[in-house]
Amino acid sequence: MTDDFKPLTGLRVIEMSHMIMGPSCGMFLGFLGAEVIKVEPPEGDKTRALTGMGRGFYPTFNRGKKSITLDLKTDEGRAALHRLLDTADVFVENFRDQSLAKMGLAPETLRERYPDLIVSSLKGFLKGPYENRTAMDEVVQMMTGMAYMTGPTGRPLRIGSSANDIMGGLFGAFAVLAALLQRGKDGKGHTLRTGLFENCLFLVAQHMVQFDIEGREAPPMPEREFSWPVYDIFETAEGRQIFVGAVTEGQWVTLCDLLGLDQLRSDPRLQTRMDQIEARDWTIPIVAQAVRGRGFDDLIAVFEEAGIPFSPINRPAEMYDDPHVNRPGGLHVSHLPEGQSYRAPGFPFEVDDHAVMSAGADIAGIGQDTRDVLGAAGLSESEIAAASGAGRRVTA
Repeated sequence: MTDDFKPLTGLRVIEMSHMIMGPSCGMFLGFLGAEVIKVEPPEGDKTRALTGMGRGFYPTFNRGKKSITLDLKTDEGRAALHRLLDTADVFVENFRDQSLAKMGLAPETLRERYPDLIVSSLKGFLKGPYENRTAMDEVVQMMTGMAYMTGPTGRPLRIGSSANDIMGGLFGAFAVLAALLQRGKDGKGHTLRTGLFENCLFLVAQHMVQFDIEGREAPPMPEREFSWPVYDIFETAEGRQIFVGAVTEGQWVTLCDLLGLDQLRSDPRLQTRMDQIEARDWTIPIVAQAVRGRGFDDLIAVFEEAGIPFSPINRPAEMYDDPHVNRPGGLHVSHLPEGQSYRAPGFPFEVDDHAVMSAGADIAGIGQDTRDVLGAAGLSESEIAAASGAGRRVTA
């Protein structure tokens, strides 16, 4: 593990966002070493109070950030924000365009006032006919065809993660890194806009392109036309589900050998990959019967040894027991303001064969760093109290 890979050390990011897309952008920049100062309203980011499936939003995507509160409805709060922007390299926001303009924080206004500031706006849509629409992850999945491709015909289904928000935040951070490199060349700041809709559109591009080339629409994933001889979920002797793939002719031969299916391997009707694909309606039941006659542990041992693609069907909670997830650097421990610890994944890449550590990845209490950050910016105690909305603050 390494905590030395911090290429953004020395850069200051002011983040004014909530939910997932904006916060994930700030988190990615923070994991790379940037100082990320999260600006919350005096009562705290509402995302902190989410329950159910939203309970993990704030702890997952706000690790390692400082927290300050500002009452941006007041002149003092807005003035304090500008004091901070004067010291910042990047401003990350996901407010509606109209709301931002009313606060005097429209990107073009900030660009004029802070010529070297990089403004990263995380929005529902890029500029165009839909730019003022309200968007959420599920909304854009329905709009772009992602939900159509995920569920069976007539039953559109969102994917089981806030993947668009997270990937949108990643594109936002990617654009910031590009703008930082460009600023190093021309000395100028830039205004960036990342669209949640366009992000989801990128994810379904392969299906769009297939239609554009062939003039034929791909069916939803549950009904997809297979390009591989075996790419299915089976049950083992214990009734445990396992996904098994054989996508090449070599893997087909190996799978037949491992499962004792000599009749399939030698069948003259199954000697090419296209033969095997076109025969799926009668070969897959035979493979299923063979898998059902073997134990789960036995199968995964032989599949791994032979290089056959396979996977148990896991729940997210089971990942905490997975040996690979628990390798050094696989999970990072963070702490909530009240002291409870939790584990979450870090970056999905290694540097020089080492996992990148997100050192100091705890969750700050509401406004925990207000006095230190604003005091360092030159505000007096009375100015800090007026700017932060201390009278409205709720303890984390």
